[in-house]
Amino acid sequence: MSAPKYETIHVHREGACAWVTINNPPLNILDARLMTDINDFAGHAAKDDTLTVIVFQSADPDFFIIHGDMNFVKQPDALMSLQLGDAGTEGLNPMMRLHERLRALPQITIGKLAGYARGGGAEFLSALDMRFAARGIGGIAQMEALIGIIPGAGGTAYLPQLVGRARSLEITVGAELFDADLAERYGWINRALPPEELDAFVDGLAKAIASRARGVVRAAKQAIDASSKDLTQALQTNNELLGQTFSAPIATTLTLAALEAGAQTRDGEKTLEETLSALS
Repeated sequence: MSAPKYETIHVHREGACAWVTINNPPLNILDARLMTDINDFAGHAAKDDTLTVIVFQSADPDFFIIHGDMNFVKQPDALMSLQLGDAGTEGLNPMMRLHERLRALPQITIGKLAGYARGGGAEFLSALDMRFAARGIGGIAQMEALIGIIPGAGGTAYLPQLVGRARSLEITVGAELFDADLAERYGWINRALPPEELDAFVDGLAKAIASRARGVVRAAKQAIDASSKDLTQALQTNNELLGQTFSAPIATTLTLAALEAGAQTRDGEKTLEETLSALS
């Protein structure tokens, strides 16, 4: 695959493996530029029979993807006008369409978490096949309830398959930041590793998977996916309920207050749950 140059991601290819490094300063916000670049990359990858494994990682040591751009609350049409995803997903919002495109990729997709991932960033990771996090510095959260909405990029559909119903509810309405060890115990990530071992482990796993006999990896993924529940109705329900919460005045009020209180700043993102809780 000869991928084009992107503004917010860097793609490095070695044999059947690709490393996609997210670099959307200052905070790796899941904004229109980042979503468009990842969507385009995924579209190319889906057609590449020579690519077996894709690793998503971050150039920012503090943040994987902080969350969806809160400024969309001021310009929702800017989000809804994005042309993302594959045919058949037109009824979903663009963030869901992007994550479904990632989930449907024939390659094995792996997330390397060495920092924070919240909201749409957490849902991005949940849409991937595997997730590994650095112990002590990796953190993941669905914090949307703190600004008056529910996860809106597929989280309520993906989480129950990863952690079960009860833990999904805890994650979603509890809205706490999970460290790598707790996320591992819940099944949200595959494994928590010492920070100094994360790169070597994930990269070694990616190369090992890529070395399997041709066709084995895709066949294994298809066979395992065939045992999963159909996500279509879950995503449709998620989308409808998101619309109800997103359109409530309190969601706009809390989101704008969050921006005023320091959300989407480097310091504010490090204690985001505390900042958002203080607004309620």
